[in-house]
Amino acid sequence: MLVVAVALVDIDGRVLIAQRPEGKKMSGLWEFPGGKVEPGETPEAALVRELKEELDIDTASSCLAPFTFASHTYDDFHLLMPLYICRRWNGQLRAVEHSAVKWVRPMALSAYPMPPADLPLVAMLRDFL
Repeated sequence: MLVVAVALVDIDGRVLIAQRPEGKKMSGLWEFPGGKVEPGETPEAALVRELKEELDIDTASSCLAPFTFASHTYDDFHLLMPLYICRRWNGQLRAVEHSAVKWVRPMALSAYPMPPADLPLVAMLRDFL
């Protein structure tokens, strides 16, 4: 399964994480915003769409910088997840599809429980930002 994610980075160098809502698999865990890449869609187009749907913000594909990826096998599927970094967007960010969102310093990301596929991304961000 191809899923794309983004590390939104604010002017203070903090990263946005979003809490999975009740009723969804792995509810309560914190993750990087993003979602499934639909057939015929590029990862960048999927992120632009997902950011609008999940956080009500607009960005352009040109503002998404490929950073790293995660490859993780869950019980019932294998996940491949490219992670992009984005520092520019328009709109007032709000949690549309998540229970909460939070701006976190990269060194503090490991204090938040996350899905297993997100964990290697935390170490990469911590070393980079």
